[in-house]
Amino acid sequence: MKKLLSTLDNHHIQYVTDEPMKAHTTFKIGGAADVLITVTGVDELRIAAAACRDSGVPYMILGKGSNLLISDEGIDGAVIALDGDFKELTVSGDTITSGAGVALSKLCTAALENGLAGLEFAYGIPGTVGGAVYMNAGAYGGETRDVCIEATYMTPDGEIGTCKADELDFSYRHSIFKENDSIILYSKYKLTPDDPGAIRARMDDYLNRRRTKQPLEYPSAGSVFKRPPGAFAGTLIEQCGLKGRTVGGAQVSEKHAGFIINVGGATCRDVTDLVKLVQDTVRTQTGYELECEIIRTGR
Repeated sequence: MKKLLSTLDNHHIQYVTDEPMKAHTTFKIGGAADVLITVTGVDELRIAAAACRDSGVPYMILGKGSNLLISDEGIDGAVIALDGDFKELTVSGDTITSGAGVALSKLCTAALENGLAGLEFAYGIPGTVGGAVYMNAGAYGGETRDVCIEATYMTPDGEIGTCKADELDFSYRHSIFKENDSIILYSKYKLTPDDPGAIRARMDDYLNRRRTKQPLEYPSAGSVFKRPPGAFAGTLIEQCGLKGRTVGGAQVSEKHAGFIINVGGATCRDVTDLVKLVQDTVRTQTGYELECEIIRTGR
């Protein structure tokens, strides 16, 4: 770790040690990472990733922490946050190029302001562009793969490459980046010109649906489980009488059974125990296997 920190100091790359990760996740759960590194461009990212590798320090990329459950004991190694250039986007005609660190809400708003349709489904998803590409985020019948035409990435060796849409291996909550260790840097979206008023109406409709049906007033990581073939996770959980079931500070939301919420002081163990209870109950009563959508990481 000393070697890593020395390299970061030599290149004036920002970092903090022993950073509590609950401050960086929407679940508000998680112990400290050994070091949180903030990079502002490709050069700093390449240096930081290489320094981690050369120092034998594992690392992970952090977006808005909206699909993440981090261990109470924290994270061994480094967490790298994308800032600066990675939070910029450009619009050219009907195409938007976005840094991986851009909030989805900002991308959707930029599309609206330029009269471009196709991203309305993503409005209200509390993640970053990079996270959306990584997991092919979707909602209300739309998915990232519907509009993403290209993604630029950096390999573990620091090489820069680009994947076209047909190379991204998009499927339900999946992209090629789940199969390799490359880091998403930028992505490009092909959209459709439309009336801004109509775009705004669709965005408002989707956001209102979220506010009405989802427990946005509590910390959570969004939908906990993937949609099982031929069914809906939330419906199965509700049918099993699990709405409101609580373990410690974690609760199956009474508003939407597909969400587990932090009602106060929830730990990673609380959530994982509740997830197992839900999976076991649904399997026993319905025969369905519920697969987690949220990513658990840490010690």
